[in-house]
Amino acid sequence: MRQILARLCLASISISLLGQAPCVIAFVPRALFASRRVASAAARAMASSPDPSPVASTALSETCPRTGNPLPNLPIPDPLLSITPGTWAHDTMSRRLNEEILQRTYEENEEAFNSAPFAEALRRLNELRAELREASSTKLRDLRFDRSTDGRPPDVVDLEEREWREILAPHVEAGDTWLSTPWLVAEFYAYRRLVEALGYHDQSNPATYLYDPFLVAKRAGLESSVSSAENMLEKVTSLPRTKEGVALAAAFALWGNKMDLSIWPADAENSSMDVFAKILHAADDNLLHDDTEALTEHCERLRDRGGGMVDIIVDNAGFELVTDLALADHLVASGVAKVVTFQLKSHPTFVSDALEKDLRETVEHYTALSPEKYPNNQAAGVRWQKYLDEGKWVCHEDNFWVQPSPMWEMPAPLRSDMKERCDLAFVKGDANYRRLLGDRYWDYSSPFQDVVGCYFPCPVCSLRTLKAEVGCGMDEEQVERAKGLDDEWMVNGRFGVVQFGSGAAR
Repeated sequence: MRQILARLCLASISISLLGQAPCVIAFVPRALFASRRVASAAARAMASSPDPSPVASTALSETCPRTGNPLPNLPIPDPLLSITPGTWAHDTMSRRLNEEILQRTYEENEEAFNSAPFAEALRRLNELRAELREASSTKLRDLRFDRSTDGRPPDVVDLEEREWREILAPHVEAGDTWLSTPWLVAEFYAYRRLVEALGYHDQSNPATYLYDPFLVAKRAGLESSVSSAENMLEKVTSLPRTKEGVALAAAFALWGNKMDLSIWPADAENSSMDVFAKILHAADDNLLHDDTEALTEHCERLRDRGGGMVDIIVDNAGFELVTDLALADHLVASGVAKVVTFQLKSHPTFVSDALEKDLRETVEHYTALSPEKYPNNQAAGVRWQKYLDEGKWVCHEDNFWVQPSPMWEMPAPLRSDMKERCDLAFVKGDANYRRLLGDRYWDYSSPFQDVVGCYFPCPVCSLRTLKAEVGCGMDEEQVERAKGLDDEWMVNGRFGVVQFGSGAAR
């Protein structure tokens, strides 16, 4: 963005510690898993450090031996753990997940949980919560699958069970607890345990089958999105079909309703570019790294050749999903994308994460709004439904998006599809960003290209507001500025990054 502003003013390694055992043998000594035993002294020290430095693995390989995928160019650091009091990870796993998230989930579904068909689901939920109350001493177990009642095809069930057994094997075998297991593994595992507790895939119980325990929260977010979106979507339709338009659409997708639209011109289509420069500048203040120029140049190349295939790896439902739809809308309307594919979660997780049904419900909700009261929202809903009907927007759910494996462990079918088909992938949200980094303690200044861009299957742009204690590719002076402004700069969403990587060689 800063470069755009200047121009406008002128006219491993392995997933070993995250759970994939075969890569452990090649890169990380098995002794590292012993009784945290998995947690080295260095990792413990870094967990309490405000500016951790990476700890390298014992060897470095260009590809992971299990998948053959490229790895980051730099030695792989240790993962975040939940063992150190005072860290966001420790608070999440020792208190927040049970006392806030699962408690609120129970309260929002209290009538259902206390009905006869949910009796077994409630019992299993209480078992899960009891484990989390004793997170420091409760050991992880394998997930349980019942093929006799699972409503999915048998091969899908077999694949998921095999994937989760590989993820959990090092930690179950080592007797790891909820806290001594790498944070990302424990967090994704907790939500998958909730799916298990509910009987989400149990078609023998119609009451719990495909029951979304987060639906109340998602629908509240959808309904509350309307007023903010009306103003934003009016602006999106007037974005110029230029690099500046892409920059603004990406800024909307990153910042959402934090964007300052008070200076938006009344006649945007006929306004000079310096007006848009002011809006970009207002959105630029809390960016700790900005690759908008590289992103927009790539998008211009796609537009020049008649449009490309673009993926958006979606994070949350609600207003954030609306901003993703607005970005996709602009990409198609401006000729950057022929088709936008939304990569979505395959079951409820992390409360607000979006499934295909959430995206389609959002489109339907906006289409049904009053055109008198919400003309821009309603018109957007009609456009979005047309994109879906015409195949210009495609939805794809995959179990990989609800698992903790780092993205350099992307399974072959998904990776091959993205490598061969996709010209650009936007990665949204903090949990997805943590997976880009393997949820590890990279040096904050480690280049995004060397950590992510070198292994990702296609050109990639991360749009992230910081909500966890990991990061890379951030400008040192900006990091120091953020530290001086806010003690919680890494976790409260005040600061963000726009980071672009070229993707692995095709």
